[in-house]
Amino acid sequence: MIAEAGVDRVLTLDLHAAQIQGFFDIPVDNLYASPVFALDIEHHFKGAMDDIMVVSPDVGGVARARELAKRINAPLSIVDKRREKAGEIAEMTVIGNVAGKKCIIVDDICDTAGTLCKAAEVLMQNGATEVHSYITHGVLSGPAVERVQNSVMKSLVITDSIEPTDAVKACPNIRIVPTAPMFAQAILNIWNGTSVSSLFETDTLVPIYEGMYQRG
Repeated sequence: MIAEAGVDRVLTLDLHAAQIQGFFDIPVDNLYASPVFALDIEHHFKGAMDDIMVVSPDVGGVARARELAKRINAPLSIVDKRREKAGEIAEMTVIGNVAGKKCIIVDDICDTAGTLCKAAEVLMQNGATEVHSYITHGVLSGPAVERVQNSVMKSLVITDSIEPTDAVKACPNIRIVPTAPMFAQAILNIWNGTSVSSLFETDTLVPIYEGMYQRG
């Protein structure tokens, strides 16, 4: 339907499943939030990078978390969730030693934030000194904002992929990082016939986000 409307190329951000790209009959470029997150982490945790532990909130998100961990040269931990019965609250177990670490949970989507906030509690119970979360798509529906505000999480960082509500903007521990500069550069690269995949590298984004993040 999109192609029939005249669209000849699509740009996306952190597709939930890579296979979605194959559903289109036109070129699809899937951009990633991880290089933007890496820049933000290097800026906000400058001088404390050795204390960082990247955390996947479930086994299914390990590849995403590992990608960010590699970018910032940090170790990886996993929160393993198990449900004995459907509808029950999952029992969470931390795989990896997070004691004394500033934990960064990374995921693609946060809806009601229940699981995210519970994971943060479990990490603190296991000795983490701080918990921060980096989520690409901040749906934040229902009680999500209140849960985040009342949680042990020191901060929740989301992108501008979804227009934030007034409640999200007003929440003191939710911060929004823009992906618009990256998308603008991707559009320019397509127009000029140059590489879009170059934007997958954190170093490529440094001049694009110049003034917002200063390295060194």
